[in-house]
Amino acid sequence: MRAAVVTGPRTFQVRNVELPKPGPGEVRIRLQGCGVCASNLPTWEGMPWTQYPTPPGGLGHEGWGLVDALGDEVTSFQPGDRVAAISHQAYAEFDVVKAAAMVKLPPAISHLPFPGEALGCAMNIFRRCNISPGETVAIIGIGFLGAILTRLVHKAGANVLAISRRSWSLRMAAQMGADEAIPMNDHATIVEQVRVLTDGRLCNCVIEAVGKQWPLDLAAELVQERGRLIIAGYHQDGPRQVNMQLWNWKGLDVINAHERELSKYTEGIQDAIRAVTSNLLDPYPLFTHQFSLERLGRALDTTRDRPEGFMKALITYD
Repeated sequence: MRAAVVTGPRTFQVRNVELPKPGPGEVRIRLQGCGVCASNLPTWEGMPWTQYPTPPGGLGHEGWGLVDALGDEVTSFQPGDRVAAISHQAYAEFDVVKAAAMVKLPPAISHLPFPGEALGCAMNIFRRCNISPGETVAIIGIGFLGAILTRLVHKAGANVLAISRRSWSLRMAAQMGADEAIPMNDHATIVEQVRVLTDGRLCNCVIEAVGKQWPLDLAAELVQERGRLIIAGYHQDGPRQVNMQLWNWKGLDVINAHERELSKYTEGIQDAIRAVTSNLLDPYPLFTHQFSLERLGRALDTTRDRPEGFMKALITYD
């Protein structure tokens, strides 16, 4: 099979490697595609702790495709089932996955791409936000994750303030249901604008979905006393500093909203399937760029640079 191997900072090869065999409790998937996650970027850019080369297919973890072969003791899937999976070598034509890490996709979306891990992550974060109707919620960072959260928070009956540095993202946020679109340019200006919009109360909940220091600082200032600060951004490029005096004074509930339990991951994927098939969520306008496996480097650069019109890249194998 063909598999991508990252051999160093911003360099990769597509190699022909041996087809993996499923062991007991495992399933081999013939992948149809894999979402490109921003969490790949530290390895792609070459952070000091990165080790090369990556395993064949490594970094890819948002795969979907067709069950190709079953290991012993697997009874819940059959060859030909279309599934989304939590796997770790999905930048390849095939991957081996624990049966417990897969979710069947229904016929209603059998013709559509479905990066289940990414969609499930958004659903899990939304659940951890504990949104109530009538609340004011600021979402900082309207990329793929922020756009989905905008839709879910809006449908939950909250007033959504979308904050982003890209005008394209703010237009997408408006389509997803944001009540206000605020350019992310000047810290003090944003704080004052939110104060005016909330009659000085600030926000019941702020979701930080960028993964950088400044948005984290901004989020703490926008949340009201006894409010909820949700960390949804991927802070994977080094340590962060927090204004603990401010967090403590406001009595904030700070929630790191990423799950690590496999059962929670698959629960999120199941929630995403229900959201899509019930028309609560339409993620397909957010899949803005598609690339072949041979263009993985371009897909990662595009994810980093976020050109006009970009939301999320997919690698497709068909």
